[in-house]
Amino acid sequence: MGRVLDCFFDFMFEYDTPRMVLVRHKKVGIIYRLIQLGVLAYIIGWVFLYEKGYQSEDSVISTVSVKMKGIAYTNKENNPRVWDVADYVFPQQGIGSFVVMTNYIETVGQKQGNCTKDGVCKSDSDCEKGKSIGGENGILTGKCVQYNGTLKTCEALGWCPVENDHHVPDPPLLMAAENFTMFIKNAVTFPRYGVSRSNVVPFNVSCIYHKDTDPLCPIFRLGDLVTMAGFDFRKIAVKGAMIVIGIDWDCDLDWSASYCNPALNIHGLYGVDSMSTPGYNFRFAKYFVEDGTEKRTLMKVFGIRFDIIVHGTAGKFDIIPTMTTIGSGVGIFGVATVLCDLLLLNVMQRRNVYKSLKFKSTEDEGEAQMITVGGKEKATRE
Repeated sequence: MGRVLDCFFDFMFEYDTPRMVLVRHKKVGIIYRLIQLGVLAYIIGWVFLYEKGYQSEDSVISTVSVKMKGIAYTNKENNPRVWDVADYVFPQQGIGSFVVMTNYIETVGQKQGNCTKDGVCKSDSDCEKGKSIGGENGILTGKCVQYNGTLKTCEALGWCPVENDHHVPDPPLLMAAENFTMFIKNAVTFPRYGVSRSNVVPFNVSCIYHKDTDPLCPIFRLGDLVTMAGFDFRKIAVKGAMIVIGIDWDCDLDWSASYCNPALNIHGLYGVDSMSTPGYNFRFAKYFVEDGTEKRTLMKVFGIRFDIIVHGTAGKFDIIPTMTTIGSGVGIFGVATVLCDLLLLNVMQRRNVYKSLKFKSTEDEGEAQMITVGGKEKATRE
């Protein structure tokens, strides 16, 4: 117990003060300077030049609107039809998430009633009353009825005739969508610096975006976007896909704001090679009344869903982060001293000599005095 108390009091009444020792050693000196050069290169090259540690940052506030243009023609089952923007874009234009239809299955003239679907049953017991069939195709009435001359099937209450979605048109019906054009208008602001920018700079209205020849054109060909996402348009147009358009605003406002322009990143998600369920589709209906009976045309739409995501930051010189970065850099210089001390005190052959020069202990004045014996200092009590 007494020893523990002695250690406690020794700790409480000790004070450490740095002691400067000049070590003339070529290898250690070279290591010390190399470490300092490495730290200096890190501070200047990485922290200041690459990471711009002398700047403060502000996040982007953004708005996006989109307009599609293009006409498609189909002649399914000798029913010629022209499709325009109001027919193939869902929902209405003007938002940053929308679908462009490339293929569809149409079930015309459905009305509420009892109907049948391809299937086999032998008696009413095979048709469980109240059970749904095919997810969206109706509710079983519990009756097994004649389907054709040889087969019977379960009767269901629902929209008749039942949709047949097993045969997806291939090639896709709206292959012309490959040449549709998309106009993306994006405006951003950095409120901290009072800077506003838009991707709609003066441009040729007939331009088409190309990352090398016309990277600032806001008009995109649909087929080009699909290619940049890593897909083949002919393949994904059959069952659809999802594509994310990333607009990056990373601006250095130490220069003129005219140099602050966006960069695009295109990423494909649900395509034909996706590990999850491939494709993208949804259903909608057009309702009408014929001969006093409510009817509808059911559309199962396959298309490409586009999600436009805007992000970015702006940086500008600020004295506070500059001084903070400089202070941190000066502190990092101490790493060279720590590493060289470890080398001298634990690795070098004359480490005991270095330790004796590095560390020196004293006691309270009046309790001990220093005397020199044989050229060495020793502490003796009075």
